[in-house]
Amino acid sequence: DGSFDVEEFEMEAENVVKEFSQSLSRQLLIEDENALQKETRARHGRNSIFSSNVPDHLLPKVAIVGRPNVGKSALFNRLVGGNKAIVVDEPGVTRDRLYGRSVWGDHEFVVVDTGGVVTISKTQDEVLEEFSITTTVGMDGLPLAAREAAVARMPALVERQAAIAVEESFVVIFVVDGQAGLTAADIEIGDWLRKNYSHKYILLVVNKCESPRKGLLQASEFWALGSPLPISAISGSGTGELLDSVCSQFKKIEDRENPDGEEYVPAIALVGRPNVGKSSILNALVGEDRTIVSPISGTTRDAIDTEFSGPDGQKFRIIDTAGIRKKSAVASSGSTTEALSVNRAFRAIRRSDVVALIIEAMACITEQDFKIAERIEREGKGCVIVVNKWDTIPNKNHETALHYEDDVRDKLRILNWAPIVYSTAVRGHKVDKIAAAASTVERERSRRLPTALLNQVVRESVAFKPPPRTRGSNKRGRVYYCTQAAVRPPTFVFFVNESKLFPETYRRYMEKQLRSSAGFSGTPIRLLWRSRRKMGRKEEEHEG
Repeated sequence: DGSFDVEEFEMEAENVVKEFSQSLSRQLLIEDENALQKETRARHGRNSIFSSNVPDHLLPKVAIVGRPNVGKSALFNRLVGGNKAIVVDEPGVTRDRLYGRSVWGDHEFVVVDTGGVVTISKTQDEVLEEFSITTTVGMDGLPLAAREAAVARMPALVERQAAIAVEESFVVIFVVDGQAGLTAADIEIGDWLRKNYSHKYILLVVNKCESPRKGLLQASEFWALGSPLPISAISGSGTGELLDSVCSQFKKIEDRENPDGEEYVPAIALVGRPNVGKSSILNALVGEDRTIVSPISGTTRDAIDTEFSGPDGQKFRIIDTAGIRKKSAVASSGSTTEALSVNRAFRAIRRSDVVALIIEAMACITEQDFKIAERIEREGKGCVIVVNKWDTIPNKNHETALHYEDDVRDKLRILNWAPIVYSTAVRGHKVDKIAAAASTVERERSRRLPTALLNQVVRESVAFKPPPRTRGSNKRGRVYYCTQAAVRPPTFVFFVNESKLFPETYRRYMEKQLRSSAGFSGTPIRLLWRSRRKMGRKEEEHEG
C-alpha cells in the first residue's frame, strides 16, 4: 500500500518486538522468583562486572575437594559471586563437577565444585546415612537389592568425579570443617592428596570459623594435614587471604576480548523428568563421564555446562539439568534440594538456545512433560524431542516409530513443530543424531526471511483464505505489511487495520502457512499484530 512508509513500519516493528520481549522477560522472571524465594541473589557481583571474554578452557582451574557437608558449595558460591551451587544442610548434595568463573584483582580463573570425597573406610550403612539416600535421592520405590547396589556404586562415582576435578586443576582447595574438628575421613583425604597430587599447589582451608579469634583455635587442630587457613564461606571472612594465595600461583591472563570475531556457541539444555537418561546422553555426546550416571533417580543436582563439538564440527554448550518433577511431588517430598534443582532446570531452559526434551520410551507422557513443553514454547526456544531408551520397546517394526510419533504429537501438540529423535544413550545408539538435529534447529531459529518473500506468502495466504467478517459491523481484517523483526526465535510483526478482526484461529492459520512455505522446523515462531490507521498513525499494540 503506497500510503504507508516502509521504513516507519520497520522501525516500529523493532519497538514492538522489544516491548514484547521485555514484558515477557519480566513476567517469567517474576514467576521464577516467586517459585524460589529461598534462593537469593548473591551480594557480590564482581564477576558479572569484570569477567573477561577469555574462553573457559584457557583459564586455570581451582578444584574444591573435601568430605561431604564441610561447606564446599558455600565456598564455591562465595568465590564465583553467585548462588550457582545448591547449598542445603544435607550431606552429599553436590554429586557432579560444577564450574564457575571467578575474578580476583588482575586474575581470572575457573572454580570447580565437586561431590564430597567418600573414602573406602566408610561402611555401606554409613554411606547410606551420610548421603540421606531415602530423602535426598528418592530410592523408596527401588527393591532392596537394587538400592544396596546403587548405594555401593555411588561413593566410587563421587570419588571419581573429585579425582577428575583435581587432575584438571592447577590449585586444589582442601576444605575441612572447623566446627566438627579433625575426622578420620579428613586424614584419609589428606593422605590421598599427598600421595597422588603432591606436585599440585594444595591449600588447606578450615571452614565454618565464624569467629576470627576462635577460628585460630579451631584451625590449630588441623596442623597434621598442613598449614591451615581459617575462613567462613558464609560470612566471607578469610576468603580474601585465600584468594590472594590462590592467585599467587597464576600468571596474569590478559583479556583477549574480540567481540566482533567471537564465535557464537549455541547452548543446548537437556531437560526432562528424573531418570530418563539426561546424563547418559551428555556423557555419550561429550565422550567422558562428565556427570554421575546412576540408577538412583535424581543424582544430577545442578545445571552443569559442558562444551563439545558435534560430528559436523559445530560447537555446542550443553547444560545438563536436574530432572523436573511435578511441583506437588517436590513439595510433598520435603526436599529443599529438589525444589532448588527444579527451579534451576527451568532457568537452564532460559539460558539455552535449543532444548532437548527427553522422555523415556516406555514411560507415559505426563502433564508435567506438557508443562515443560509449555515453558519451552513460552521462552521461544528451539526444541528437539528425544525418545530415549528406545531399545526397551518390544517387538518393534517399521511402523512402531510412526505410531509412537503420532502419540507424542497428540500429547505434546504445543511442540508439533519439533523434530523427534529416537536414541539409546547407554549404548551410544543414534546419540549423534541429537547433535545433528539441534544444529539444524539452531540454523532454522536464526534464519531471516526476505521481506519481499514474506509479504508474498502473506498476500497469497490472505487471498486463499481471507480473514472472517465480523458479525453486525460486517468488517474484515486487512493486512497492510509484514516484516520479520527478530530471530531466535523468528518473530513477525503484522501491521493491520484492527488486530481484533483477526481471531486466534486465523492467526494459527497464518502461522501454519508461514511454516509450510518457509520451514522453521524445530523453532517456535511469534506473530505480533499491530493495529494501524491510514497514514501510519498508531492505534494500539496487540500481541499474538
